[in-house]
Amino acid sequence: MQQAQATPAVSPVTDPGSRRGGAHFLPSLHALQPSRRLSLRGLRTDRWTATHLLLAAAMGLLGVAATFEVWQDIAHLFMKEPEYSHIVLAPVVAVWMIYVRWLRFRHCKPAGTGIGVLIAAAGWAISSFGFYRGFQTLWHGGAVLVVIGCILSVLGKHALFRFFPAVAVLVFMIPVPPHYRLQIAVPLQKWTAQISQTILETFNVPVERSQNQLSVNGMPINIVEACNGLRMVFPLILISYAFSFGLPLRNSVRFLVLLASPLSAIFCNVLRILPNVWIYGYWSGDPDLNRHVGDLFHKYSGWLMLPISFLILLGIVKVLRWAVVPVMKYTLAS
Repeated sequence: MQQAQATPAVSPVTDPGSRRGGAHFLPSLHALQPSRRLSLRGLRTDRWTATHLLLAAAMGLLGVAATFEVWQDIAHLFMKEPEYSHIVLAPVVAVWMIYVRWLRFRHCKPAGTGIGVLIAAAGWAISSFGFYRGFQTLWHGGAVLVVIGCILSVLGKHALFRFFPAVAVLVFMIPVPPHYRLQIAVPLQKWTAQISQTILETFNVPVERSQNQLSVNGMPINIVEACNGLRMVFPLILISYAFSFGLPLRNSVRFLVLLASPLSAIFCNVLRILPNVWIYGYWSGDPDLNRHVGDLFHKYSGWLMLPISFLILLGIVKVLRWAVVPVMKYTLAS
């Protein structure tokens, strides 16, 4: 007599292949894996993803919120003092530095994020020290470091080292104290007045100079008012910086361009003040009208010098390349 072979009972709870009503009671393990991969794809560690960039932006905003009083003071100085108009150019140049290096994104991964935490902590300590000891530069600079550290806490060390020019240019967001600002502005104003006088006398334009003041056709023109050197030097340094690190130039050429940026500021100041002096002295027979037109020209000609200086630098590089002088080094985006 044969015994019936026992069939093992199958539990519909433990067996992923069991069916209830013609359908799987529980999804199989293989069905769970794709969704798990998709959920972790945005936080992969082998490269940056859009999720990392969004989190970095959120952390940067969190850093601004944590030091909001400092950024409010920087914005107040920017709106109140024309000498700080270059502050708004610093993040623009930083974005340009990142854009010309966008191919480096494929080589970056969120590694070494602890460096961001250290920079944020150091920035907080520096900002606090500056606040309680009355050092405005440290107070502002620490807040900038806090925001940079918050961003690096998500993106990691590759964002610092592979995009260092974009990080370094943010130092121009720190307002220069008035004492140091005047130490830079006064020599520039003096040199601008001397050079302008020499050029005007070369073209037989009667002009008198008393320190930083020029007098043309009986109209006194103060270089401090007509063409402040500091209002030009920092924007032109930023333009020189963007030009130097926005093109694949040799490091020696980059440093020469940066060192020559004060000379470029003086040149652009002179280029701006010569027509301004003529307008003040000879635009019409009405001194009030001359003053009004000269003030308008002064107001809008300053920003015009920025693209002009960029074109001058570009022309110099083209001349050097035409003369077979080695100025380029490598492909910048790679």
